[in-house]
Amino acid sequence: MENVTEMTWFVLLGLNDDPKLQLPLFITFFLIYIITLMGNLGMILLILLDSRLHTPMYIFLSNLSLVDFCYSSTVTPKVMAGFLTGDKIMSYNACASQIFFFATFANVESYLLVSMAYDRYAAVCKPLRYATTMTTGVCVGLVIVCYICGFLNASIYTVNALSLSFYKLNVVHHFFCDIPAIMIVAYSDRHVNDLVLISVASFNIFFALILILISYMLIFTNILKLRSAAGYRKALSTCTSHFIAVSIFYGTLTFMYLQPSSSHSMDTDKIASVFYTMVIPMLNPLVYSVRNKEVKNAFTKIVLRSK
Repeated sequence: MENVTEMTWFVLLGLNDDPKLQLPLFITFFLIYIITLMGNLGMILLILLDSRLHTPMYIFLSNLSLVDFCYSSTVTPKVMAGFLTGDKIMSYNACASQIFFFATFANVESYLLVSMAYDRYAAVCKPLRYATTMTTGVCVGLVIVCYICGFLNASIYTVNALSLSFYKLNVVHHFFCDIPAIMIVAYSDRHVNDLVLISVASFNIFFALILILISYMLIFTNILKLRSAAGYRKALSTCTSHFIAVSIFYGTLTFMYLQPSSSHSMDTDKIASVFYTMVIPMLNPLVYSVRNKEVKNAFTKIVLRSK
């Protein structure tokens, strides 16, 4: 990262350059962002206000909502501003910041999903020891580890991508500074950087997935042993929302990052990126609230109290 990088600029082509589509696209993403804002911050507020939700599961869920809001906010406002003003230029430092914060929050979400899988395992497979296993101290410790891992991984991704050499003006076929899109426009050899990206991303994704799959294998094995239909439904319902969130999140990440940057189709990547930068953060609060009776009851209680 030489001094010349201070003069480097990135021109983000965005999703579409048709002038007629700029306003409709702005309205669409504005609505998505408002729903994301209300859903995630509303979930955090709901958990804070209802003492019955001060449990390990909801400690993780409140942090998941915070992370969803944060990593959506690193991308969506800039994209919406581009639709209105036509300004699609980002400085080197702004692009580096966006890469770092987006990678940080995305990695924190990944490890929070692992922690939530362990919490579900403890709740279903060891219910009698759950209160002593998943104490508040343990939950807070796991959350802190998630943030530390996110920070460290984001540092590796950011340095790896921006250690490449760029022109003073670079045209990026994307709507935000995503790592594969930025690496493609570098003029220096990126073979080693591609290997580092794939290796680190593979380790993070598969390590997290393996831990989650082990948790679910043990959970489903335990569920099959239940003779009570009510117990079977309860155990299954505690895992369904998390399983849906895991499938969507890791499915998209695997598609995006576990291939060499040279083989990326930017048009396809942009569609996938819209999904995991904007749609997933909007869907997670809905996934966890629609199927969750405790969240519904807490929301109803607060609404009735406010009348």
